Amino acid sequence: MKEIIRITFGLTISCLVAGLLMGSVFIITDKAKKHNEQVNEHRTMMALLGYNKRNPAPSDFNMHTFYRYIIEDGNTKTLGYLLPVRRAEGIGYDLVVLTLKGRFVQRDQLDLSPEAASEVPERQRALRKALPPSKEFTYADSTTVACVGDQRRAYLIPGEFPGFKTFIEVMLAVDPSFEVIGLEIMEHEEDPGLGAEIERDYFKNQFKGKSFDQVKDLKVIKEPMPEDYRKSLQSETAQGAIPKGVVDTVRSQYQDEDIYALTGATISSRAVTVGVKNMMKKFAYRVNILNDVVTGQDIPVAF
Repeated sequence: MKEIIRITFGLTISCLVAGLLMGSVFIITDKAKKHNEQVNEHRTMMALLGYNKRNPAPSDFNMHTFYRYIIEDGNTKTLGYLLPVRRAEGIGYDLVVLTLKGRFVQRDQLDLSPEAASEVPERQRALRKALPPSKEFTYADSTTVACVGDQRRAYLIPGEFPGFKTFIEVMLAVDPSFEVIGLEIMEHEEDPGLGAEIERDYFKNQFKGKSFDQVKDLKVIKEPMPEDYRKSLQSETAQGAIPKGVVDTVRSQYQDEDIYALTGATISSRAVTVGVKNMMKKFAYRVNILNDVVTGQDIPVAF
């Protein structure tokens, strides 16, 4: 009997130690994973804006992120924006609530710093503290605003939409007039050599420079891409194989064209095109309403 108790006790201790070790490893690796994801996202944003070691961002460059939530109180839904605002002590966050049609409802100051706002649990804690217990909230999306001094330079919009196999995750950069600055494919599971070509410059760069009106009417062309156009779209990663002046001239000739489909991957090409169109239209609608509220309520947003 004593032997059974001893063995049981030993196994229990072993399981507890193993569980503690596994939990510690998970916490450490999860933090490292999140950190790497944040670093990769930041690097992608800077690259889309044209900033790198050879062309660093100006000293007065900064980025501010705002977050959108769906707030539910029974059958009533509203939109909750966590906006970075200027305060005497620095940048903080306010919760600005709008109706689904964009009418201002209320504004509450949050105990939330920009650093804390980047963490999901911290945002949830701040929201739970600001909202009555009867209200539930669900994360919708976020947008990062790139500024130079007091001027907005770009909106950086993460998005996700169905591809040929699973979902495609992207980062879209547009200027304040909603002209496309750049597009990056963050994650996908499209077929290698076919749909996976969506991550190649000769496909992604077709969107660059297109205005809002052009994007919302984009279609996919099922014919071979002209070779000079392909070379100009790839030139940014070809170590200057084509002079910039030539690249700009060639691209301008095709600026009004729709999107040339990837060979053998029309579905993937159309998925990205439709996805970008929908992202652009929804974002422009929402941010214009938000800008009107910010101006009308005199909210001192950091961007």
